[in-house]
Amino acid sequence: MAGCARWVRALARAPILVGMRISQFWQRMYDQFGEGYADSLARDHVIEGLGSRTVQQALADGVSAKEVWRAVCDTFDLPAAAR
Repeated sequence: MAGCARWVRALARAPILVGMRISQFWQRMYDQFGEGYADSLARDHVIEGLGSRTVQQALADGVSAKEVWRAVCDTFDLPAAAR
């Protein structure tokens, strides 16, 4: 998990990505899933809406944080208030 945390900190310094900062994305992930599960989900769960990629793969491939968040919301049927 230490490697993932380092990766998250590096991405948190990234500029705004199409309407959502990467730091905002991770805060939403942590709020919805908790830190441990959010990191695991981002690393291990393949999401069809992201082209059969994980969250980490999609972000690394340049998919916007906003688009990734929407795919997470759809996949896990998060409430409208979380979107």
